[in-house]
Amino acid sequence: MRISMKLPCLCLSFCGILALLSPIAWSQSSGQYIEEKDIPYRTNVEQDDYTAERCRLDVYYPKDEKPWATVVWFHGGGLEKGNKEIPDELKKQGLAIVAANYRFSPVVKAPAYIDDAAAAVAWTFQNIERFGGDKTKIFVSGHSAGGYLTAMIGLDKSWLAQYDMDANAIAGLIPFSGQTVTHFTIRKERGIADTTVLVDSLAPLNHTRKDAAPMLLITGDRELELLGRYEENAYLWRMMKVSGHTQTELYELDGYDHGGMAKPAFPLLLKFMRSTLGK
Repeated sequence: MRISMKLPCLCLSFCGILALLSPIAWSQSSGQYIEEKDIPYRTNVEQDDYTAERCRLDVYYPKDEKPWATVVWFHGGGLEKGNKEIPDELKKQGLAIVAANYRFSPVVKAPAYIDDAAAAVAWTFQNIERFGGDKTKIFVSGHSAGGYLTAMIGLDKSWLAQYDMDANAIAGLIPFSGQTVTHFTIRKERGIADTTVLVDSLAPLNHTRKDAAPMLLITGDRELELLGRYEENAYLWRMMKVSGHTQTELYELDGYDHGGMAKPAFPLLLKFMRSTLGK
């Protein structure tokens, strides 16, 4: 494990991750799992065909172990492409995964996809107990665009408030390599260049607060990541600390690029869940 003394993060190699995890590895389940697919999460509003198609989720959960923790997982794709998936690294871990689709730009514009993410999380809180889950143990995570959506709905309380839900009820936020400034696709929708940084109401950085859920920020190697991605997350880490938030952690995965950082990040997610739940 290599610790950076210049910037506020732990910079880890894969061996460092394994060494960090070994004392408290997440206990695996030997039981059976059920997967229910394509459940609509917007059933109480008038919809067009595209909304009805995209606003669906899958639920993967243990058959016998109850009540269990849940991860709501948002896929990446720049807010323009991708599809819901149950990450292999989270399967058979004694927890549930809710994998949600959302609408894409340019078919819809900001903030439609952020609202979709909030609706999917609200659906999880409203329904997870009937599958056997514990709604006090719901974490939200995602990679890239999914990481951006995670941070937005977790830090800006207005998105979940529309669904009569307090974002502070989320047990933890774990964005993988998410943008913390206004997302580049939103900038593209507005005709703003990728290299022009914008921090407005659609930037997680604009919503730092001391009472937010515990948060784990993970990025790839700063030299291999997408433009400024590590630095954005480091700044969010700093501003959360300045805001008085005491439960924000930041990891930089040495040697991993933007796409490759997800696989070694999952053990950190599981460790963070276990630590947050006090087990």
